[in-house]
Parts: sequence; structure tokens; C-alpha cells
Amino acid sequence: MPHSMDFPLLLSTLYDRTVRIFPNQEIVSVESDRSLVRTNYGEVDHRVRRLATALRDRLGIDQGEAIATFAWNNRRHHELYWATANSGRICHTVNLRLFPEQITYIINHAEDRALFVDPDLVPLIEKVAPNLGTVKTYVVMGESADGVNLPNAIAYEELIEGVTEWGEWPVLDERSPMMLCYTSGTTGNPKGVAYTQRSTYIHAISNLAAVSLTPEDNILPVVPMFHASAWGYPFMATAVGAKLTYPGPDLSPAGLVKLFEQERVTFSAGVPTVWLGIMQYLAEHPEADMSSMKGFLCGGSAVPRSMIDWFWKERGILIKQGWGMTETNPVASIALLKPGMAKWDFERQLDVLETAGLPSPGLQVKIVDEEGNELPQDGDAFGELLIRGPWIAAEYYKDSRSSQTFQDGWMRTGDVCKITPEGYIKITDRAKDVIKSGGEWISSLDLENTLMAHPAVAEATVVGLKHQKWQERPAAFVVLRPNASATEAELLEFLSDKVAKWWLPDTVVFVDAIPKTGTGKFDKKVVRDQYADLLLDQ
Repeated sequence: MPHSMDFPLLLSTLYDRTVRIFPNQEIVSVESDRSLVRTNYGEVDHRVRRLATALRDRLGIDQGEAIATFAWNNRRHHELYWATANSGRICHTVNLRLFPEQITYIINHAEDRALFVDPDLVPLIEKVAPNLGTVKTYVVMGESADGVNLPNAIAYEELIEGVTEWGEWPVLDERSPMMLCYTSGTTGNPKGVAYTQRSTYIHAISNLAAVSLTPEDNILPVVPMFHASAWGYPFMATAVGAKLTYPGPDLSPAGLVKLFEQERVTFSAGVPTVWLGIMQYLAEHPEADMSSMKGFLCGGSAVPRSMIDWFWKERGILIKQGWGMTETNPVASIALLKPGMAKWDFERQLDVLETAGLPSPGLQVKIVDEEGNELPQDGDAFGELLIRGPWIAAEYYKDSRSSQTFQDGWMRTGDVCKITPEGYIKITDRAKDVIKSGGEWISSLDLENTLMAHPAVAEATVVGLKHQKWQERPAAFVVLRPNASATEAELLEFLSDKVAKWWLPDTVVFVDAIPKTGTGKFDKKVVRDQYADLLLDQ
């Protein structure tokens, strides 16, 4: 016998509540031309409803069909998120940083019916448009589509002009897809993950509980809306009626800090490379006012302990390290201090804050060995991390590779981890990045984080390269800070009392830049390929 209504978990119910209760809460957006637009939830709602009608009546997009977005974090992208989710369409956010052939692949694979593109990104789409078989209309996200070399191009404002606003949102199947996000495709073609109404709803509610966001907050997602739904922050912020600040295309440290100051941002989220740049900018500009910032979520790759330490001691800002993947919708764990840990000295707290954290409420994790046997969560045993829960993908979208990742109701993450008795996940490495030297494992992440604690080092990555005697040995690739200097001997000496002697890199190569993936992570595959024979010649 049912004891409560079996009403579906729909994002439109979260959206409608905020529009009704917090219509005057601001949404601030930096546009493609770097101008700033100030609006609010109430005003944006009128546009969202006109856009939803236009998708149906002017573009002929039916429920369950997809449109692509090729855009920065801005108000029109926000409107597309909600017009599709509320009306039963699918928003496919295309990563701007993918290679042209990957962009072509995923748009054709998703069968996108229309493509929405920011004005300054039109040239990138013009190059691939002849190869996009399912796209019938191109919508330029601005006032005009003049001079655009795209078939059936129309301006966003022209598309929604004079359109009747959508009325009551439909009652959808909570398991229907509302967003398509693709992996960065470091091995083979990118793989698609369908986020559903249910998975995104539960992800938002669970993570709001973990990071404690309220209507008093002003949230600025640095993490792109084209990557894993900006880690869900447009949905989380809207759910609680928080102010939203979208940074647009200017993701420079100077541009971001200016917005933090001007708009009094309280919470942000982004990958470590972004915050390393901001840390350097703040060190050079001590007058910059970051006093409104309570903290930020940092993830996508391991967060250097030294960076967590610097932001807390220099600026009083607490970094919350998060972990997740496109397949986990995406946030799956956050490094939070337990009650009683606030009394610890900060060095001891850092031991917790530098972990991948505790699984988000609603998720289950375990680690297994190479044969699939479950290992103890004692902080010593390490194996591949497996995860399951109501917002974890069960398969890839129309992809035969699903069986490699999703097995027996669990998702194989490819991350090598330990889990402490207290429940904290400590990621040792990606399975493909861990270095096996003479039969012993070396963590490239630990070496990278230790190197980045050196005052002269801006960025560092460590990869395993072929070695005649030991099969693999670590090699470090280092970018120095401006006007800083260091030698290989100095960096190895710096490491010598912090890691095991046999972990020390065989060589340190100083480079101008480290290649990065489309999601801002160090692209170790490129580094490994470029320097494949480096240690064989020694």
C-alpha cells in the first residue's frame, strides 16, 4: 500500500519554486563580447518559457530529442539548461576544447537537431558544420546572425521574439534523459552519458546537503557548463534560490578575481589549474579583496596539499576537494571535516582535506583487487574504486563499450584508491597513470602534489616512461613560476625527505607548458607519447 504520492522527481518542480519565491534574486552574466548583463530569476523565467515554446513550435524539437550547445557559462546557456529540462527535451553540452573530429562525432552520435553557438565561437562550428548530418538549424546566441556562414542560421533573440510563453510544465517520466554529457575521449571516441531528471534531481539535493548552499550565497561556477553540467551548480543554485554569477569567456585569473570582488561571490567551483593561476595572481596582488568567498569546490584532478594550505593561511578560504566523473553526474565525494576535527591543528586537518573525501549521501563505494575481490577499507589496501547509487550511470549512451565499465550493478571508475577506516577515499592514481617500477607501485599524483609545494614550481606532472631495467620509471615535467628558478638537483633534493628514495624521478624536464585535456587536466598520454624513449637513451 502506498504511503506517499508516487510523484516523479522533476527538475521543473525545483525551478518553479525558486521562480515563485525568489523572483528578484540576481543572475549576472558576462557575455561573449565581455559586457555584463544583470537580470533575475523572474525575468529569466519569461525567456525560458518562450525558448521552450520556440524549441517545439519554431524548431520542431520533440520531447526526447536533443539540441547541442556550444557556449560559455552565460545566461542564455542557463536558459537552455532549463527550457530543455522543464519541457522534456535533451540538452547536449558540447565541449569546446575537443578536437574537430571529436565534436563532429558526438554531435552526430547524439543526433542533435539544432545547435546553439555563442557568437565568438561561430568560426569553430563553421569548420565542422558540413559534416553534421542531423543538425537542421544553427542558433547564434546573441542579437544577430548576420555574416554567419551556417545553413539555416537564426539569432537567439529572433528565435524567441514574439513567442507565446509555455504554460504549465509537463509531468515527465523521471527516468527520461534531460542532458547528454560526453567524456573527454582520451582513449577512443568520447563516450556519452545521459543524465536523467531523477539522477540530476537527487544529485542536486544530496550535494546541497554536503556543501550547505543557501539563498544567501552567490555561486560562480568556473567549471564550464559544457563539461558535466558545470558539476551541477546551475541546478543546485536554482534549487535553493542562490544568486548566480556566470563568468562568460574570460576565465583569466584577473577576470575571475574582478568578478569575485565586484559581485561578492561566496562560493565557486573549478579545476586545480584554475585555482593555481588565481593563487599566483593573488600572491602578486595582495590588495585583491576575496573576503566574501567562504570556500570553493576543487576537483577534476588531485588538489595539491600546498594549494589548500596557501588559500587557508593567506586568504582564509577553505578548499573543499571533490571527486567525480562524467559518469557520476558528476560529484560523488567531497572532503569534509567530521565533527571534532575542527579542533585539530591545520596540518592534521590537511591530511583529511587532501583526500577525495567522503562519498556523497546516497552512494556506496568499495575497492577491489585485479581479480575483483573486495579489499578491506583499512587505509592500507589499495585497489580499483567501484561505485553505485541513484545518480551513477548504468551504461553509456548507445555505446558497445558499456560492458567494460558497468559490471554487476557497479561502475568501475579506473581510479586506484585506498579507503580509510573513517570512510575517506584516497586516490592513489588513475589505473592508466600509476607507475609500476620493478614490480612496485609509484603514485604519480603524490609526486606531482609534492613537487607543486616547491615555491618555484607552478605546475608539475609525472609519468611513467619505458626503462630497460625497471620496465617503467617516473619522469617529472615542470613549469616554473615567472621569474623563478630551480634545477633538477634542487627539486630532487626537495623530494628526497618526502617520498621513498626509489620513487624519485629519474629525470626532471623543464617545459614552458604542460598539455591539458579538454577538461583542464594534465594530458599525460600526450606527455608519455612525446617523451616515450627519453629514459631508454640514458
